Amino acid sequence: MKYSTQQVIFDLDDTLVHCNKYFDLILGQYFEMMGDWFKDFGATTAEFRNKQAEIDVQTVNTSGLASENFPKSLIATYRFFCGQYGRPAEAFHEQQLMKLGLSVYDQEIEAYPGMVETLDILKQDGHDLYLYTGGDDTIQQRKIEQMKLTTYFEDRIFIRQHKNVEALETILSTRNFERKRTWMIGNSLRTDVLPAVTAGINSIYLKQQKEWLYNLIELQREMQQSVLTISSITEVPPVIRSAAKQSHHG
Repeated sequence: MKYSTQQVIFDLDDTLVHCNKYFDLILGQYFEMMGDWFKDFGATTAEFRNKQAEIDVQTVNTSGLASENFPKSLIATYRFFCGQYGRPAEAFHEQQLMKLGLSVYDQEIEAYPGMVETLDILKQDGHDLYLYTGGDDTIQQRKIEQMKLTTYFEDRIFIRQHKNVEALETILSTRNFERKRTWMIGNSLRTDVLPAVTAGINSIYLKQQKEWLYNLIELQREMQQSVLTISSITEVPPVIRSAAKQSHHG
């Protein structure tokens, strides 16, 4: 049987490697600090959480996936509650928060179960593998090096501060992508799935149990129908294998 190799684009954070859980860890520490600082005012963790999430999403919408967005959202939330309760924001507290927020990027990089096996299978099957990730160059490069991902992706790695339809279109036009046999695999409906569906390539949505609020958007019904949803990265190779066989017959 003849076989049609596929062009498979992977997202990095919370698709191949853990990311979100480290932010949750830092936010846990942050809410404890805030609870301590504002204990006399009766503010609740839920209020802190909602305000930080709101500011976080606003910031990313305007300035993309820059690393200082997260610590800035912690400081902006702190300032908001200082204003709310009529107390001055202290520079020392803000310095602590900047340090706490940036510490999320120092966490150990940890692969999702099945990452290596999945990439090994696809590579051995002869598919073209690409990595497309959002964020700061240095931070993402460090993850790529620690996980030895160039073994699979070589020079086919794209790091962008804004991960949207325009960014994906630019990538698709820089290389020789054939859209019918191109796949985007990622955990974000906003930055992976929606741009892929809009660009007319195949899309696999890796649904995580806990997702960053920014990533969650409502897809139109006809879009939903063209997206394949999975819950583990290990479900990717069988899908790609069957597409490779079918597209030859198609």
